[in-house]
Amino acid sequence: MTTNAPRKAVILAAGSGTRLRPLTDLRPKPLVEVNGTPILHNALRNLQAVGVEEVTIVVGYRKDAIQYACGDRFGGLEINYVESSVFDRTGSAYSLWLARHALLTGDLYLLEGDVFFEEDALHYLLRGEAENTIDVAPFDPSMEGSAVTLGATGYITGFRMKQNAETLQESGPALFKTMNLLRLSNASLRSVIVPALDDLIGTGATQAYTEELFAYLIERRGLQLAAARCDNLRWYEIDSIADLRRAETIFTRHFSEGGKVATAH
Repeated sequence: MTTNAPRKAVILAAGSGTRLRPLTDLRPKPLVEVNGTPILHNALRNLQAVGVEEVTIVVGYRKDAIQYACGDRFGGLEINYVESSVFDRTGSAYSLWLARHALLTGDLYLLEGDVFFEEDALHYLLRGEAENTIDVAPFDPSMEGSAVTLGATGYITGFRMKQNAETLQESGPALFKTMNLLRLSNASLRSVIVPALDDLIGTGATQAYTEELFAYLIERRGLQLAAARCDNLRWYEIDSIADLRRAETIFTRHFSEGGKVATAH
């Protein structure tokens, strides 16, 4: 296991969560609760459990609610905020670019603010010697979103956007769903990732998503991104009411089987 466990994290939490309405009419998506625990609180408690000390959260929609719910300190975490005033017309890559100063401060975890996951998902990012790692799980027909293909050595070889049950093919390489949980090295952030972000936003591509950024980095900039297989872990990306119900079922079963996930206090 690598010894350079990050002490910092960035969470992208600016979106408006329109597909979760009416739950998001008055609150941001990261504060939607799974069995009583807000998605964001679960992420923060898991980050603290693996040794993170400082978290930067990019906020936009209902930003005051997130700042009230998390404060300047959350448990043992120092919380900083970066505000996006154009969250309703920009993509997640733009939110990441807004946090570029935090990206230059050292190794870090990068999370999307709509993923409910168990602590081991972060531990898996620390396995192996790769500088940069992303959690993935087998892509099944119930999922939708970005998928990746893996090479024989466990590194990502390509991205496929907007996958769902209709686009899945029985033949061809196995596809894996990106869980939007990453560990990134300071060296790669400084030399490759932040410069590419500057270029991307500088060309006006403000609606791009982080998956598109990483696809570009792998295909054009030579970024090596290892995949951490999380086949047996419980997690869910929550974009819709159906996703929320699925997550509630997954984590209710998790408790009954004696598993552990951060819970509300």
